[in-house]
Amino acid sequence: MKQRISPCIWFDKEAIEAAEFYASVFPNSNVTFKTQIKGTPSGDCEIVGFRIMGFGIQAISSRSPYKPTPSISIMVNFDPSHDKDARIRINEVWEHLSIDGKILMPLDQYEFSERYGWVEDKYGFSWQLVYTGPEGEGRPLVIPALLFVSEMCDKAEEATDFYLSLFRNAKRGAIARYPAGMEPNKEGAFMFTDFTLEGQWFAAMDGSTDMHDFAFNEAISLVVNCEDQMEIDYYWANLSAFPKAEQCGWVRDKYGVSWQILPTSMNKWMSDHPDKIVPEMLKMRKIIIADLERAIGL
Repeated sequence: MKQRISPCIWFDKEAIEAAEFYASVFPNSNVTFKTQIKGTPSGDCEIVGFRIMGFGIQAISSRSPYKPTPSISIMVNFDPSHDKDARIRINEVWEHLSIDGKILMPLDQYEFSERYGWVEDKYGFSWQLVYTGPEGEGRPLVIPALLFVSEMCDKAEEATDFYLSLFRNAKRGAIARYPAGMEPNKEGAFMFTDFTLEGQWFAAMDGSTDMHDFAFNEAISLVVNCEDQMEIDYYWANLSAFPKAEQCGWVRDKYGVSWQILPTSMNKWMSDHPDKIVPEMLKMRKIIIADLERAIGL
């Protein structure tokens, strides 16, 4: 199935370096494209695409005023049904990601997994590594995960219900709620859930306000690749909740999550016609495909 939604990490200047590092750390991973555009409000900008175990991610270098937080991380499943050396592989990847990083949860045995760890790497991006078995309905190896904390604490159920009502080809997967006695986490809040949007798996969790002092921000966004103007109009109208955050296809929803609502051809146009696309795009809040096509002579 074609990947319709891709995480995008906004770095100050390390995007290409980070992408190449990730591609070297994870098995079956590679950098897919590099593009430079000039004259943006944040200065010259580098855009790089890479695949982690088949899952597409983008990164931007452009004097970011934001820093990544664990509010959005990538969960990577090391499944022995896919890789007979999965137990060895998770240890190797953990070792590389931990260098000059920050351990959020040690790689260890937990009630929900015989081997799991959460690490913030040297670039500030967070990864959850899970040794998982093949039981139950199949899940992909790489899953973006949302953590609802601070002002959005205990909003995971409401937010994921909203996303499920909005996106097509969507369904709820597993639900695990916090039981009594796990304070400061609220009883009944989502300890974990997973769900599909546009056929892609995501995960979400609630965290307590007492344990976390971070929130969603523009350092990590989710790119929705739209087939036509109708799709752009639809997702823009339903996701944008803060008009001041609207710029060049970017919006922020009512839960603080940032999205980029872009046409599927945007990366190609940016690579092939940067001098024509960028000035036109900088005029826009919502992307108007016809105006971009006119700018490049289509």
